[in-house]
Amino acid sequence: MDNRIKKGIAFAAAIGLPALAIAGTEPAPIETSVSNSGDWCTWLQNKPGTLYKNKENPFLQSLQIGGRFHYQAAYLEGEDVNGRDFNDTYDEYRRVRIESKTEFLQYFAVKAGINIEGDSRNVAGGGDLDWGYQDFDEAYIAFDIKKAFGAGPLDALNIQYGRHKFKMTEEVHMSSKEIYTIERSAIANKLFGANNRPTGVTLNGAMGDWSATLGLFSGEDDSEFIGGWNDGQAYYLSVGYTQSESLRYVLDFVQNDQSGADDFLGYERATTFNAIYSEGPFGVLGTVVLGENNGAGNRGGSFYGLVAMPWYWIMEDKLQAVFQYQYAGSEEDQGIRTNSRYVRADHSPGVNVNGGRGDELHTLYAGLNYLICGDNLKVMAGIEYATLDTQIGNVDAFTYSMAFRTFF
Repeated sequence: MDNRIKKGIAFAAAIGLPALAIAGTEPAPIETSVSNSGDWCTWLQNKPGTLYKNKENPFLQSLQIGGRFHYQAAYLEGEDVNGRDFNDTYDEYRRVRIESKTEFLQYFAVKAGINIEGDSRNVAGGGDLDWGYQDFDEAYIAFDIKKAFGAGPLDALNIQYGRHKFKMTEEVHMSSKEIYTIERSAIANKLFGANNRPTGVTLNGAMGDWSATLGLFSGEDDSEFIGGWNDGQAYYLSVGYTQSESLRYVLDFVQNDQSGADDFLGYERATTFNAIYSEGPFGVLGTVVLGENNGAGNRGGSFYGLVAMPWYWIMEDKLQAVFQYQYAGSEEDQGIRTNSRYVRADHSPGVNVNGGRGDELHTLYAGLNYLICGDNLKVMAGIEYATLDTQIGNVDAFTYSMAFRTFF
């Protein structure tokens, strides 16, 4: 058996995933609250991976497994920096994960997930599709301070340590299971970080209409599980305020003191301000970004961006129309970059898109999302136009994409 698969199975057994009698013992009887009334959609949305739930048990309160499967295909046509026309087709397994959450000893929870595919067929230079354990997604332990000790006027207070999803911009605060566009905007992905699962500790609290997270993250970016603390740190703050049922604001800030080649963020600091408005069938997300790249040269200097994303429910909770405009710019010639999907993916020989790097990027996206069973099962279709200014010419491209997404 592949060593990576062995490590994945060993971790699953360690955190209490159904070890499938790995130790040669019969599993203990479990209590489950999930029932199937005959409606498969209701069953899918009712956490069918809940294997055990008993809040009165002093040792184990709940055990849940889950998974997500995201597949997508795209056709791209465009013009490179030399005015050469090109077109390519792509398909990929975007995300395939096994996930788990275990609550125990009344105050603790462990959340962990593993990626079980590595699809690099569309990476510039080419690659392979590899099935089996690749690395961990999120993997952290949480302690509920509020429940254990009380926290005065706070409504919630907990601390988490381990491998985190790094959340900058509202697009990233949203799970990939719920985002409205097939891919997040390029500026959001830039802030997400080169390795978007850093090791860190976060303190999370809420009081009334306010919520906040303080975080300290390791600069190490070469770990597949929990990393060390030898490559610098990044300091993180996120504050949210709910003004009304329709309007919410989120401010994110990060200061990074690591500037080496292994820096998990790839930039020195960034601030984002997000406003989210939703009323009836209409909603809109607005994001403003200001940041500073690491180092000097044509990839240094300041960068900035704007995202406006309105949506409208044509059929309530069933068919959604989404539009997104993005602007990203930088002080230096190569201070910003397009998404890897698919403008700077693998192209026909001789096509030059300057690695997707430039100093000004505009994108327009229009899409439809059809929710067969809420976000648990949906199909998405979108068209994006991107124009990138580089120091050697412009890149223009249309990307036509479709995606299938499900999770439980």
